[in-house]
Amino acid sequence: MGKATGFKEFPRQTPGYEAPAERVKHYREFTLPLAEADLNKQGARCMDCGIPFCHQGCPVNNIIPDWNDLVYRNRWKDAIEVLHSTNNFPEFTGRVCPAPCEASCTLNLEESPVAIKTVEHAVIERAWAEGWIVPEPPKARTGKRVAVIGAGPAGLAAAQQLCRAGHQVTLYEKNAFAGGLLRYGIPDFKLDKAVIERRVAQMKAEGVEFRMGAHVGVSVPVSEVLAYDAVVLSGGSEKPRDLPVPGRDLDGVHFAMDFLAQQNRRVSGEGVMGGADILAMGKKVVVIGGGDTGADCVGTSNRQGAAAVVQIEIMPRPPEKEDKLATWPLWPNKLRSSSSHDEGCERRWSVATQSFTGEGGKVKALNCVQVDGKFQPVPGTEFTLEADLVLLAMGFVHPVHEGLIDGLGVEKDGRGNVKADTEGYRTSNPKVFACGDMRRGQSLVVWAIREGRQAARAVDAFLMGASDLPQ
Repeated sequence: MGKATGFKEFPRQTPGYEAPAERVKHYREFTLPLAEADLNKQGARCMDCGIPFCHQGCPVNNIIPDWNDLVYRNRWKDAIEVLHSTNNFPEFTGRVCPAPCEASCTLNLEESPVAIKTVEHAVIERAWAEGWIVPEPPKARTGKRVAVIGAGPAGLAAAQQLCRAGHQVTLYEKNAFAGGLLRYGIPDFKLDKAVIERRVAQMKAEGVEFRMGAHVGVSVPVSEVLAYDAVVLSGGSEKPRDLPVPGRDLDGVHFAMDFLAQQNRRVSGEGVMGGADILAMGKKVVVIGGGDTGADCVGTSNRQGAAAVVQIEIMPRPPEKEDKLATWPLWPNKLRSSSSHDEGCERRWSVATQSFTGEGGKVKALNCVQVDGKFQPVPGTEFTLEADLVLLAMGFVHPVHEGLIDGLGVEKDGRGNVKADTEGYRTSNPKVFACGDMRRGQSLVVWAIREGRQAARAVDAFLMGASDLPQ
């Protein structure tokens, strides 16, 4: 795979970024793509390692060595065919996936994994530019009708696969546009929404019916979707984890997703939906939560003109580098910094918030304390952080139960997710299936795509007795 000595001859290279001082002035994507010759070299670095551990790291089972080799040999059209054989939307994963495949790469033992994510992104963008991606409608229709509820990555993947299998698919989405958290959670500077729209256009041309602004269980009765031959639940995990401490009800303390979704709607021209604007301009911002959502809040706050941004995390500071002999090829615990952190942010670890204080009903400060390895307060380490805006980015606990899930009456697991296994993806209602974050809990876009594809196969087999869709 690749060039036998490529990993010795060519260093790892990934795209550069527009300077922080410039990119904070806009909400556009700011990566600077590599030249074709450099991409060929990155494909050439994929060594003949015998066991492709990258396959283990990739939830969607991308055939990574093959398309790296094809890029090295300048066979780009063949590369996109291989890439699409396992992944419906490499333009999403090539932008926002954390690339567990690279952590599993054999060359990561020497801190220089193959630039898999970079090559994946280049392949899909080349395919769009060359016009190789066209609608793929089914040759025949089965007469079966499937309702897919939730147009995030899991729902989009399930809908496309089921449509290509010949079923009539209707995709219900409560928002005005498709994409789920890709659309309303991830900022435009990480994922331009035109990237979603061009794929939606392909799916419409293939025959998928999109019903936007259709909130099943609220504006659309559950009985309507139960009239279909099968139902796929792919609505995500949207119940945010709260912080029930004194002062939580002060004005200026908001969930991260409310803040991020508002800004995404501003950028798209959709308009803020209800409630007051949540803006960081001129404010001291504290982001509670050290994950990707928290980093997105940092980048968005800086673009809005925040006076200062502090991000706190209850977990201890991870090590700069992992112990590879103890963790490889598994996903390691190590310090990870986002491009948003480079734009201006103070980061603090092992910090718990005990209360919020305010003036005139508006938040003014957080009362914090350092915690030990068991998350217990360390006496004498109390401190205060000034804040005009606090963003709670502590993750999601489970899908919203009210409306759809309660209306269907499907069984839930111990964490409050819709109960279904990874073999049949079937819920306690035999014609209702569940996939993505709604089934597995908060996770990655690449897991959502995988589960959407596998659930589609399970539905196809349920409807037809067997399925030719890939696993």
